[in-house]
Amino acid sequence: QVQLVESGGGLVQAGGSLRLSCAASGRTFNTYAMGWFRQAPGKEREFVAAISMSGYTYYADSVKGRFTISRDNAKNTVYLQMNSLKPEDTAVYYCAARKYYYSEFGNQYDYWGQGTQVTVSS
Repeated sequence: QVQLVESGGGLVQAGGSLRLSCAASGRTFNTYAMGWFRQAPGKEREFVAAISMSGYTYYADSVKGRFTISRDNAKNTVYLQMNSLKPEDTAVYYCAARKYYYSEFGNQYDYWGQGTQVTVSS
């Protein structure tokens, strides 16, 4: 069982930055690929970024070049650095864990956090 707790969300102006964190419980964090997803009001959940066990990263086209996913296995934590934020980035952001292999498909992830709200004002 893995528990995930996100933090770092908030209100920011367009063009600003935020860093989200996702702390995981357990001693097997380094055997999980981690992903970030988001869901805006009235929209379906969408993939944002993922990182493999070894640190390979993968991004949605909409955030490529602006967002950076990283992980610190010693701290059981995955991060999402978000720069040049746009109003369309407003959403609840969720982190998720999948055993061994990363994916852009949310239904392939095993564990989810409760989400953290990110609001970008214009």
